[in-house]
Amino acid sequence: MTLSTRDTAAHILAHGLRNQWHPVVPSDFVKPGGLRKVTALGEDWLLFRRADGTLSMLADRCPHRGAPLSLGKHLGDRVACWYHGVEVDGSGTVTAVPGLPGCNLEGKTLVTSLPVREVGGAILAYFGDEEHPEPADLTLPEPLTDPGISAILCYAEWNVPWRFAMENLLDPMHGAFLHHESHTMYDGDTQAKFRIRETERGYFFEKTDQRGVNFDWVELCRTGVDWVDLSIPYPPSAGPGGPFGIVGMACPVDAERTGVFFWRYRNVSDWQRDTWRFLYKTLIEERHWEVLEQDRVMLEAMPADADQQENLYQHDLGVVRLRRLYQAQARQQSKAGAADPAA
Repeated sequence: MTLSTRDTAAHILAHGLRNQWHPVVPSDFVKPGGLRKVTALGEDWLLFRRADGTLSMLADRCPHRGAPLSLGKHLGDRVACWYHGVEVDGSGTVTAVPGLPGCNLEGKTLVTSLPVREVGGAILAYFGDEEHPEPADLTLPEPLTDPGISAILCYAEWNVPWRFAMENLLDPMHGAFLHHESHTMYDGDTQAKFRIRETERGYFFEKTDQRGVNFDWVELCRTGVDWVDLSIPYPPSAGPGGPFGIVGMACPVDAERTGVFFWRYRNVSDWQRDTWRFLYKTLIEERHWEVLEQDRVMLEAMPADADQQENLYQHDLGVVRLRRLYQAQARQQSKAGAADPAA
């Protein structure tokens, strides 16, 4: 199993960009001593965790006959295939062939193993092609690593292309319409002008005439993993911590499904942290799921070719910029001379 430069640019754009990190699933999906099959970038993988918490991610294919390792048995630091008992460790190396001890498969690294990191309650993995097997430099989002910030992860899987999920985040104006009846985005002007402001790690897409009222700005950050940062104003009744921040990421499950990750965060510590987390779990979280459900319903109702029959205007500059970045990267990662990935 290899993410290959032989794939067309269209295939890469549909199934997920390579040579970077992607979120996969929440950390608690894989308990100590557990196995879990996942799909990411259109391919099947196995996550397994040792009793000490060490996590490994392997291609879900036994090197012997291609049977799924996820149906196998957890042996502590390795997995035994259910089909013929072949044992594979976390590096993808065959450690034993019980049916033929000393077999030449033993000691060979025959299963793809991905580098993994865990942050903010999520598992990130590096997906490289055959020319870029070593993991790219990774700078994690500050709100997920700053001890003065408390972040809570919300995860869902949507039946939408991953690009649509990312484009939705680079479209602040939809908040004033799609989410107008929500508890936080009912205020502010429904007319606006936007600008793109470049940064060292990506760009801001922001309103020029309104800030701190609604979903007024978003920053795309490309730091080895793609993520967005945005802020939603919150009333004092929602507890301490000022504006409500969101870090968003998307995992391309396959060409039609996306895992969405949203960390809701506030700048709080000590008793204020406890207050914020209590209010979130008892009062605010349900409301936030209602907003996410509005996004899901809209995006899942969009036709697959929605981005092929559009008439865009100034508010779509952030989306257009994102598409150009991703299309250029997909072409760069393909040596197949593929057709335009947007076609």
